[in-house]
Amino acid sequence: MTVFSMSPQYKNILSPRQHILETISNLQFMIQELQALNFRLLLQIWRQPSPLIAGLLQPLLWLILFGALFQNAPVSLFSSNTKYGQFLSAGIIVFTAFTGSLNAGLSLMFDREFGFLNRLIVAPLVSKESIIFSSTIFISIISIGQVILIICASIFLGHKVLNSQGLLLIAFIILLITLGVTMFSLNLAFILPGHIELLAFILITNLPFLFSSTALAPLSFMPLWMQILASLNPLSYAIETVRFIYENNIYTLESSIIETIWGTLTLQEIIALFILIDILGILIIKKFVLSKLKY
Repeated sequence: MTVFSMSPQYKNILSPRQHILETISNLQFMIQELQALNFRLLLQIWRQPSPLIAGLLQPLLWLILFGALFQNAPVSLFSSNTKYGQFLSAGIIVFTAFTGSLNAGLSLMFDREFGFLNRLIVAPLVSKESIIFSSTIFISIISIGQVILIICASIFLGHKVLNSQGLLLIAFIILLITLGVTMFSLNLAFILPGHIELLAFILITNLPFLFSSTALAPLSFMPLWMQILASLNPLSYAIETVRFIYENNIYTLESSIIETIWGTLTLQEIIALFILIDILGILIIKKFVLSKLKY
């Protein structure tokens, strides 16, 4: 009986692509890891909902109390046919996402302190990046949900109802802001020694970022040094974009959004700026944080 042997090159041609099958299998396992880690974060919120409730009440109080404080201000003081409550709502929407994203590192910090992060590191995960991705996905979903509630509350207060295109664009801007701030917060979770220092940093950071932006007042109300700070603050660009969407029904990527002390920025330039900030945050977290997750 004669046995024919197949040459190696023909074996490579006729055999299935093992690397493709392995990639698909790894992707399926990574999706399972993300689902499990996000379900764990969801259980934490379900069992301890006070941070989520506080994150909703704070912007609602700002919207109601601060809006009522200046409700009798002249309509033409801020922009054409815009009351201060509607002017303020854009800043509250962006600030809600910013605050929630800034708290993203707390859960990872507590995992560090309680030793659960060490268990995740030595666990047979397909990719240690799942730990970072799960926190980012979870915070993004929570931030979008909080923003939707703030928009509904502003509609209840008599503000403008947005169309579907405006809502999608606002959600996209909020997603870009959430991604960048979440990466920054996760970096802090590995740099700072404990949750007390992280909480102190969040407490110190919140109000300066709020007051050095255009959330409460336009650039024309500010002195020169304050205008410089507001022009350097990325939240100002997101706030002005949301405010522009509220005030205009028709817009394009070339629409002028904000006029800073060094020039006018269009919608596409602001989106490109946020994407650049997000890419920079991803590169930083990939270089400094993911290296610590390897064992």
